[in-house]
Amino acid sequence: MYSEIRQYTDTHHVTLVAVSKTRTADQILALYNLGQRDFGENRVQELMDKKDALPSDIQWHLIGHLQKNKVRYIAPFISMIHSIDSPELLETVDREAKKNQRTIDVLLQFYIASEETKFGMELSEAASLLDSIRYKALKNVRICGVMGMATLTDDMEKVRQEFRHLRHIFHTLKKDYFAGSDHFSQISMGMSGDYRIAIEEGSTMVRIGTALFN
Repeated sequence: MYSEIRQYTDTHHVTLVAVSKTRTADQILALYNLGQRDFGENRVQELMDKKDALPSDIQWHLIGHLQKNKVRYIAPFISMIHSIDSPELLETVDREAKKNQRTIDVLLQFYIASEETKFGMELSEAASLLDSIRYKALKNVRICGVMGMATLTDDMEKVRQEFRHLRHIFHTLKKDYFAGSDHFSQISMGMSGDYRIAIEEGSTMVRIGTALFN
């Protein structure tokens, strides 16, 4: 299954992030040995437990809800944080990145689903953040795009509309705030059950776990 999914994402020039939460180091290494380098974890502690047992050239993505007091643990090495959902979290990442003398790539997470358990901002909140003086003072974070999770449902047309909404948010922010920024280029959406629809709707990065490891 990995080869099939990887061929599909490569053909569409989409980054495949293998979601390795709850998976063992040996399971992750098996995909690594097939050529996979981008892996996503939901929880900081689980990521820290795995990181040192696995090859150092893995690109780790933090894709779950991130608490501010956990940022310091991942700041020295994390490749990308997908789940920036507040100005305070963005400021914390910037502060910890500065301590480690690096710039951390991040995505703004948006609430696009109809489920109340999902985290994320609204477009108006993101605009207020990007217009603010506090954002302009940040030097060690680089906003590279947007992330969202669709509703968990069998209604694929609903899922498609939610992905389309996230693509609209991306293009609005690109036009209004990042028109001259080549790095603002990522739309992280799509998981095991809906990644093909996500790619059809403009995803540049899919987060797939179950379909890869089962």
